[in-house]
Amino acid sequence: MKHKDPTDPHTWLLRAKANLTLAEKGGRLKGVAYEDLCFNAQQAAEKAIKAVCLARDLDFPKTHSLVHLMDILESDGVEIPKNVSDADILTQYAVQSRYPSIVEDVTKEEYRQALKLAAQVVFWAETVIE
Repeated sequence: MKHKDPTDPHTWLLRAKANLTLAEKGGRLKGVAYEDLCFNAQQAAEKAIKAVCLARDLDFPKTHSLVHLMDILESDGVEIPKNVSDADILTQYAVQSRYPSIVEDVTKEEYRQALKLAAQVVFWAETVIE
């Protein structure tokens, strides 16, 4: 990867796309847990939203909360489309799905929905930044 500047929104967008690719391609591999794929989907959305924050010179805290990040953007006048705000449910995959727990397993349908939502956020961020 050629971009390494953590203040450059394009660096964050590249990392978001990398997480999205992992989430997508991992679904074709045997032995990969949907929880891990959904974590990558969440990371893709989170990094994409943070890229938009950087593009608008907005500070953001260390958080996995997509709602909180979207609130920061909205308070700066950014209109968040519904297909992006719907991705707020991905926040649940930021922490709890990363480790073995007694929480119900993520289903294939939930994984597909997470992938779709993450892709919409990354695409939106790309269009806002470019």
